[in-house]
Amino acid sequence: MNRIQIVADQGEWRGGFEERVLAGYRAAGCSEPLARALLERAVAGIDGWTVATDGTGWIAVGVTEDNGATVGRIHDLTAPQGRAWAERWCAEHGAQRVEVRLTGGAGEFADYPVGKQIRMRAAAERPELPPGLVVRRLTEEEYPAWYAAEEAGYITDIVRSGTLTPEEAKAKSDQDFARYLPQGYQTPGHAFYVLEAAGHAVGTGWVNHGFLPGVTFGFSLEVYEEHRGKGYGRAAMAVGEWATRQGGDEAMMLNVFGGNDIAMSLYDSTGFAVLDEYRSIAL
Repeated sequence: MNRIQIVADQGEWRGGFEERVLAGYRAAGCSEPLARALLERAVAGIDGWTVATDGTGWIAVGVTEDNGATVGRIHDLTAPQGRAWAERWCAEHGAQRVEVRLTGGAGEFADYPVGKQIRMRAAAERPELPPGLVVRRLTEEEYPAWYAAEEAGYITDIVRSGTLTPEEAKAKSDQDFARYLPQGYQTPGHAFYVLEAAGHAVGTGWVNHGFLPGVTFGFSLEVYEEHRGKGYGRAAMAVGEWATRQGGDEAMMLNVFGGNDIAMSLYDSTGFAVLDEYRSIAL
């Protein structure tokens, strides 16, 4: 095995890395504006990454603070024997776990548990709401109870994924809700829905129009537990497509945490392909 060395000039690596990231998003069906917006997110903080090579491939790593924990990140890995070096580097720099973002399959990180997936699909041009389902706006009076339920569910999902403790998950939840809903019910670009069938509320939806170019993000499409197993999950996906077009976007994106096999199965069956997958392992 060739000796791995850290490089001072990252120019040669960076150009190839960005092209590979763009190619992955294009292959996943992203428009050029969306692919470039996703690239911008993928390279956030790139100037602070450490890049190394064995002469045949590249390794890019970094560490960051995430809700009180030091997390190592493997940003790029094309060196054939580079994984062990990357994990060791992260551990030596104080990381308690290491995370990797993957596009196009797990590859050699198949033994890393799935932390979360970003999924996406194009919305039908003229989506129709399922027969018997009525969609109305969540009222401002209903918002506090909805918010409390959403926060509790979000914390549960994070803990089930195995990435954070309950205390860390609560801190992340507080941070994320403050970032995405700074004005609460009145936050521009966000829409909240109630799904009703036979006069009864069976679920809720929360979407953010214009989240990325041409993309509505489905923060939550929730079917109440007592109404699950009745086909409302698929109906909620149809509502998401409808809401996407209502907001003037072309594709819907959503997040699912590892361990939520029921949701992953639903997204598989409704055509939501994995765009990015985040896997992590404790060191």
